[in-house]
Amino acid sequence: MLKRCNQNVVSKLIDDEAALLQKALAVSIDAAKSMSDISTTDPDLALERACKKETRMSGSTYRLSQSRSIVDIAMVNLDWFYNLHVSKCQLKGKVALITGGASGIGKETAKLFAQQGARVVIADIQEEYGQVLANEPDGSSICSYIHCDVTNEPDVKNAVDTTIDRYGKLDIMFNNAGILGAPDRQIAKSDKSNFEKVLSVNLMGNYLGLKHAAWVMIPAGQGSIISTVSITSSNLKGATFTYECSKHAVVALMKSTAIELGKHGIRVNCVSPAIVATPMATEVFEMDEEGAEEVNASCAAFNKRVKLKANDVPQTVMYLASNESKYVNGLNLVVDGAFTALPY
Repeated sequence: MLKRCNQNVVSKLIDDEAALLQKALAVSIDAAKSMSDISTTDPDLALERACKKETRMSGSTYRLSQSRSIVDIAMVNLDWFYNLHVSKCQLKGKVALITGGASGIGKETAKLFAQQGARVVIADIQEEYGQVLANEPDGSSICSYIHCDVTNEPDVKNAVDTTIDRYGKLDIMFNNAGILGAPDRQIAKSDKSNFEKVLSVNLMGNYLGLKHAAWVMIPAGQGSIISTVSITSSNLKGATFTYECSKHAVVALMKSTAIELGKHGIRVNCVSPAIVATPMATEVFEMDEEGAEEVNASCAAFNKRVKLKANDVPQTVMYLASNESKYVNGLNLVVDGAFTALPY
């Protein structure tokens, strides 16, 4: 009995064994009908039961048995996997470009998108991390990497153009690249170059991503553009004025472009997480994942046993990227356990 196929095996079968699959299609359909009323969630047990069950198709009677060819059993297994996993992928067939996708929230989002059926292009200045992620063997190998400095317009344009050249379209633009900057707390003592650098990455980077994504999405008549912001965009608590200024500006940019691009079928939204233990956050705040969770738990008006994890934010991004949010436009979706709703 074959074990359940993994996604890479399914892709290889579809790409390399198309003739074999077509030949066995009738058996696959028949097996799927047979398995539809088998009350078990265990694939191997279901296959064993399916092998003993009579099924009918086009007036002919078949009995699947252990002696049946390996191709027939493989097709039953393939069909089970498809209906259980692939057909339920929320981003099946979509193409996504993620800036700042080599680490932190961007990395986790790239992996989730790939697992959910999307083709993903990672755009980042961290070449080593980007290449490693693009070549991971766990299913995210459908990611690819391109060097991109989001403050440099030719880089951003090239990232979008490369995505179009490689996959023929762009469905999802995730503007995730960002920095915290130096900890300027007093404006009278602040550094102009730090202010310019933070706004260049956090605001200009989002502007350029929006601009070039819109350029290719408008003719297509559809698309989803998402920006990573911060809870500081909803409530001024704890961050520097430079960082808060940049994130408020991104929300304003999002709302304005959501109105403009909505008539073209393009949705523009933001996601604003609380503190997540990304490499950037742990370095700046000098805290590990447990420390970040404790900070959130102490502030949020929520069950203290529920912790904000790094993969919770990508799940929210995926909702905004998928067809599940087809009428959501101009929203800053906060992921903070009601922290920003507190009156103090």
